[in-house]
Amino acid sequence: MTQHTSTSCNAVDTIIRPLTAQDDTAIAAVIREVSAEYGLTPDKGFSVADKTLDCLSEVYQAQGSQYWVIEYQGKVVGGAGVAALVGNIGVCELQKMYFCRAIRGQGMAKKLTKQCIEFAKQQGYKSMYLETTAVLIEALALYEKLGFNHCQHLGETGHDACEIAMIMGL
Repeated sequence: MTQHTSTSCNAVDTIIRPLTAQDDTAIAAVIREVSAEYGLTPDKGFSVADKTLDCLSEVYQAQGSQYWVIEYQGKVVGGAGVAALVGNIGVCELQKMYFCRAIRGQGMAKKLTKQCIEFAKQQGYKSMYLETTAVLIEALALYEKLGFNHCQHLGETGHDACEIAMIMGL
């Protein structure tokens, strides 16, 4: 008996596009699925607990904010966003970057992060900040490779379980 599973996608078949209200349910499901996979539970202060998780399209309508989704075969399989870091003039935050297993290892995280960085520069931000956790080994490696440096936590993001803070100058 042969078992066939497809665990990767072709980056050529993927689309990166701005989040719409029709995507809210799908991207919230991706964030919940990936969070559960890594043990990032809502009770521990990770972004999966955010009250706005089911209405991200509304959150990212703010000036200087944008969220993109990655679509593969007509299905939302990942995303990431940029928004101002409250209380830190000139600093934005890379937020809610999550990818379904099927799209990992295809270079999409790097591509989307670079798109977020370019957007941040166009918006006039001087630095990009992020918070993450040590269990996201692949994400940490990507951030370091792209030039993010470890730093002190800035502001109150509400994600107190994210023990790692990083920043990069734009």
